[in-house]
Amino acid sequence: MNATIVLLPGDGIGPEVVREARSVLEVVARRFGHRFTFTEHLIGGASIDAHGTALADDALAACRASDAVLLGAVGGPAWSDPNAKVRPEQGLLGLRKALGLWANLRPVRPIPELADCSPLRPERLAGVDLLVVRELTGGLYFGPRVSDVVDGRRRAFDTLEYTEHEIARVVTLAFELARERQGRVTSIDKANVLESSRLWRQIAIEVGQRHPDVALDHQLVDSAAMRLITAPASFDVIVTENMFGDILTDEAAILAGSLGLCPSASLGHGPRGLYEPIHGSAPDIAGKGIANPIGTILSAAMLLRHSLRLEAEARAIEYAVAATIASGARTADIAAPGSKDAVASTAEMGARIRDYLGKVEVEAVEEESA
Repeated sequence: MNATIVLLPGDGIGPEVVREARSVLEVVARRFGHRFTFTEHLIGGASIDAHGTALADDALAACRASDAVLLGAVGGPAWSDPNAKVRPEQGLLGLRKALGLWANLRPVRPIPELADCSPLRPERLAGVDLLVVRELTGGLYFGPRVSDVVDGRRRAFDTLEYTEHEIARVVTLAFELARERQGRVTSIDKANVLESSRLWRQIAIEVGQRHPDVALDHQLVDSAAMRLITAPASFDVIVTENMFGDILTDEAAILAGSLGLCPSASLGHGPRGLYEPIHGSAPDIAGKGIANPIGTILSAAMLLRHSLRLEAEARAIEYAVAATIASGARTADIAAPGSKDAVASTAEMGARIRDYLGKVEVEAVEEESA
């Protein structure tokens, strides 16, 4: 396969972790006989400094012409003024809109060897394998907003707005994904208070009736937040609106043990997607070589699976990551407290994963994925 992949390293630790993910993809290409062409562009604060905009036209054009996009992270103290007209996050939001990406997928599957990294007891993590499907283009983040002064008093409001079409497409995707998993969908809303949630629940029920082979249950977002901690193994596929999903997926990351371990994919109707770790730019550790690249590397695996339809190659990366963790390799964020074991740098962790990837039996992985 020939494929063009746009790299958007972004800010903070973004360039460091994207570098390792690219190297992993290069190993995959050699081992499985593919040709991946990489182009790199600025986004976020780096693009603001260079071009005065969070995403330049040439970068957006390259993304539109690509097969997939791999992003690091955006933002940092240099661009943190909430009143600034141009902010790093605008690049990411604009890219999602321009590429028509309306669903964000975040899988959470704790690694047994890292159970001690989570604040939850190991027995709470047993059997956890869930997928959160978050709607990306509606809700409070995109509805009409106002910030002004009325009768000498400041006021502001944001509008939580959804259409039937926006809800139906993301809920339908969740059901389709559940068919490939355990066959259960939990739709999360706040239907006891919000009109938008009442519409969400109604449409979820209608979509569920068209998928009788998949079980559907509903959960209010506040109780769902508690259930994620008290009974995470009870979830299979979670589907929810934009802001609820933004909050719950960061909460779910503690099940894995670190934000640095968690990948994500943003998808639309076509195969092209945007892939990124769920962590931020972590400016406090940028340039120190201690960031965990696993979330970005697993995002690259999702890129292979969802955009390039290369299941065996995606599994090979996931096997290599699991083998690396099982061997005892740890970056600082997942090292045991007080451990005297050597802690791997960003580059060392990437190199170990590539080493295991080089040992994967290609034929065996392809046969298992067939």
